[in-house]
Amino acid sequence: MASPKTVISSLTLLVALIFCFSPIHSSNTIGKGYRLISVEESPDGGFIGYLQVKQKTNIYGSDITTLRLFVKHETDNRLRVHITDAEKQRWEVPYNLLPREQPPTVGKSIGKSRNSPVTVQEISGSELIFSFTKDPFSFAVKRRSNGQTLFNTSSDSFGQMVFKDQYLEISTSLPKDASLYGLGENSQAKGIKLVPNEPYTLYTEDVSAINLNTDLYGSHPVYMDLRNVGGKAYAHAVLLLNSNGMDVFYRGTSLTYKVIGGVLDFYFVAGPSPLDVVDQYTSLIGRPAPMPYWSLGFHQCRWGYHNLSVVEDVVDSYKKAKIPLDVIWNDDDHMDAHKDFTLNNISYPRAKLLKFLDRIHKMGMKYIVINDPGIGVNASYGVYQRAMANDVFIKYEGKPFLAQVWPGPVYFPDFLNPKTVAWWGDEIRRFHELVPVDGLWIDMNEVSNFCSGLCTIPKGKQCPSGEGPGWICCLDCKNITKTRWDDPPYKINATGVTAPVGFKTIATSALHYNGVREYDAHSLYGFSETIATHKGLQSIQGKRPFILSRSTFVGSGRYAAHWTGDNQGTWQSLRVSISTMLNFGIFGVPMVGSDICGFYPQPTEELCNRWIEVGAFYPFSRDHANYYSPRQELYQWDTVAKSARNALGMRYKLLPYLYTLSYEAHMTGAPMARPLFFSFPEYTKCYGLSTQFLLGSSLMISPVLKKGRTQVKALFPPGSWYHMFDMTQAVVTKTGKRVALPAPLNFVNVHLYQNTILPMQQGGLISKEARTTPFSLVITFPMGATEGYATGKLYLDEDELPEMKLGNGQSTYVDFYASVGNGTVKMWSQVKEGKFALSKGWVIEKVSVLGLKGAGPASEIEINGSSISNEAKKIEVSSKEHTYVVELEEEGENKSVMVEVKGLEMMVGKDFNMSWKMGINYAN
Repeated sequence: MASPKTVISSLTLLVALIFCFSPIHSSNTIGKGYRLISVEESPDGGFIGYLQVKQKTNIYGSDITTLRLFVKHETDNRLRVHITDAEKQRWEVPYNLLPREQPPTVGKSIGKSRNSPVTVQEISGSELIFSFTKDPFSFAVKRRSNGQTLFNTSSDSFGQMVFKDQYLEISTSLPKDASLYGLGENSQAKGIKLVPNEPYTLYTEDVSAINLNTDLYGSHPVYMDLRNVGGKAYAHAVLLLNSNGMDVFYRGTSLTYKVIGGVLDFYFVAGPSPLDVVDQYTSLIGRPAPMPYWSLGFHQCRWGYHNLSVVEDVVDSYKKAKIPLDVIWNDDDHMDAHKDFTLNNISYPRAKLLKFLDRIHKMGMKYIVINDPGIGVNASYGVYQRAMANDVFIKYEGKPFLAQVWPGPVYFPDFLNPKTVAWWGDEIRRFHELVPVDGLWIDMNEVSNFCSGLCTIPKGKQCPSGEGPGWICCLDCKNITKTRWDDPPYKINATGVTAPVGFKTIATSALHYNGVREYDAHSLYGFSETIATHKGLQSIQGKRPFILSRSTFVGSGRYAAHWTGDNQGTWQSLRVSISTMLNFGIFGVPMVGSDICGFYPQPTEELCNRWIEVGAFYPFSRDHANYYSPRQELYQWDTVAKSARNALGMRYKLLPYLYTLSYEAHMTGAPMARPLFFSFPEYTKCYGLSTQFLLGSSLMISPVLKKGRTQVKALFPPGSWYHMFDMTQAVVTKTGKRVALPAPLNFVNVHLYQNTILPMQQGGLISKEARTTPFSLVITFPMGATEGYATGKLYLDEDELPEMKLGNGQSTYVDFYASVGNGTVKMWSQVKEGKFALSKGWVIEKVSVLGLKGAGPASEIEINGSSISNEAKKIEVSSKEHTYVVELEEEGENKSVMVEVKGLEMMVGKDFNMSWKMGINYAN
């Protein structure tokens, strides 16, 4: 739904950036640093030290006198460095929201520890080494295997560590050639790689994603650092686990955090590969949520489906146009006066809605609706009545904090309160009994407020009036600046204009459960709502929940998918969507996508063509549009419909692969959509590439992202790449190169890398239907190789079970292998728990092997030790010569062929082996 905070003008943004990035105080005047006065080993295997301030200053408040340092190697590849007030407990991300090891309680045995002499110089782990200097205190983290310094807080180019109640500052030096990624959520116009001197502010805001380089809906204070050392790539990540607002200043050779509260709680994960990094990171913050199979299908939504008849027509029109569609969505059009958990019985009469849902559910389609956190203040509204009775709202001076969102005056539930979580779950249950939805879309949860300050409901006038867009504040409000929580001494660059931290959200002096201030917990609101929603859905459905959340925090991916918010129907928004998607894979939120064709204004026909060619390969693929924009469903233009049938047709054939990627994400954190450097970390030319991406390790998407283009210049890392829409076409490069590829309007370039076995099915208009079709395997070898090896995998299960795992009798996992050598092609499988796949009757009907040397046909085909001449059914064998998109780099390279074998009936759930001889002489 549209953001009330509109686009910031270029001039205003420029002024704001000049203000924000022109330091008023140098670090040396803000704080004079600390000295380490003691250190000793703690009973849990870590080390505890105490730091004493060297000289206090009063800039941004007084320094905290004594700090407690806790250092622990939590695993072989993860180091924690935790710094807090030694005397009293400070705010931290709650351990019940984000489960993790707790450091020793502060304030205990301080006297004894302070007298312990500093006898250690470093604290070593298997791969990471923590070292320090005593006076002034600084620390460094090094990699044992190559001696590289990953993080170092000592440098002449920046000041000492500062630790005040509402201002924390710490810096690290960086090598010039380090490539950094992360620190979101923001829209990065210059691509996924962080750019020195761009603003990176982390504070959850309802700011439209069309605003570049400003804090948006989520807060993820983590970055990945990729370095090429002597031709070998090493990646690591640094998380500062802190929910308070912060500015992060990246200057190329240094990075500085300026945080307005909480603690310094650093986690370092060693990698060394990018995939290792996300594995280690998600083992800390929580593995990504298992997704139902249908969620990987195509989704259609719009704010402005005024009645049920319109929704029915959309579903029917997709079917008529033969464009795949799995999920139909409602924005708040189904609600009674925008109120949560209600139904408008005039435009969405329940009896007719239930009949419609019964029809689409039998087809295999799903239905999802929106839900905002603000509960309308209305004495006749049952949800409000039960909420008041359970005392679940955030308070200001003892009363529920009043705000305004779509229903008008609202109160916000406090999801840090266990009573709220129980009440919310009960409301989800009640609504599900009213309307059997298949998932929930939780929006506006940064949290968004159309007003600012302390407000009251005006007397004598209707609020809202019912006219206009509905996001104009109509409450009577006054600013709240009387506390240091509403007006902190250091001003982060909120919304890109150094806005007050309580601007268009909850007043930061408001209180949550147990006296927690909104000032500290603000960026956790969407995360805490997501957890409560997940718990509620799981308890009533007994199925795998599907939740889409706009606001996210560290760990959100454990419960929900994410879309990138209110974008524009512009070419720039299309390009930016790739960078944001790739960042969220690093953040541990792999199920992510942007509004296809743009939320507003209406895109051009050409842009919508190109956008579906990208969006068909987002992990989360949904078309969504604004209330005030003309209709833009994919069938509205004939050319877009053609592009959609082409691109989504390929997606639906790839669903088994995508679902296997989803399983890998759940088990290891591996992003579904990845930057090319994940698979080619030594190939430095792809470090800043944001115009192409991979699905998994080997399927590369190279879309058109500029107006009027009919070709795309794509970067190909070294190796053999085969075009998915015509597998005889190949790009072969020994060192990597850019290649100009034809890209007419209805065509998208998708290439598969060598050494891969890709499982596919035949597609369909609904994933349920596509899932019943026979399988095929695409096997790729290096072009013309006399010897080669390829692997692939496939995960299958009863996809709505709460857990995604083996061992429950309703899942199957298959490893595929293939080799070529001595003139023989072999392929075989190893099946784990094949009973489920056998019960579904899934068969492999076709095998395509690409890159085989020579031009002869296959012969002497054997399946499971038997010649195919003994097979009852006819098997077709064919071969086609590969063509090259560019000239071969070496003359005299032998011709290569693709061999296809059709008519097979190999059971997916049973081990198989298959081989044949190539009809050529392999001797050179």
